[in-house]
Amino acid sequence: MTEENTPYPADLDEETLFMVSQTFKALSDPTRLRILHLLFHGEYSVNEIAENLSLLQSTVSHQLRFLKNLRLVKFRREGTTLFYSHDDEHVISLLNQAIEHSQHS
Repeated sequence: MTEENTPYPADLDEETLFMVSQTFKALSDPTRLRILHLLFHGEYSVNEIAENLSLLQSTVSHQLRFLKNLRLVKFRREGTTLFYSHDDEHVISLLNQAIEHSQHS
């Protein structure tokens, strides 16, 4: 099938364009990439993320807020501690493909 015959709409609606651009914005930041990659492997508290990635707790909290607003991470509360995990298999798949692409020789 040629591009002229592709059965996809020519234009994307504004909301879809915005969400796609925000997702790529999230993935364009090395700190957010590191956090998402870590969360792919399990659930972590803010302190555990900061410790594992050698980051300040305030930096981690700021980035998690950004990722949570895009529904890329989710959290659960245990007492006073929040535990974060990834919330979108599609984005994790995209992240893994980008990692594989960058490591491809």
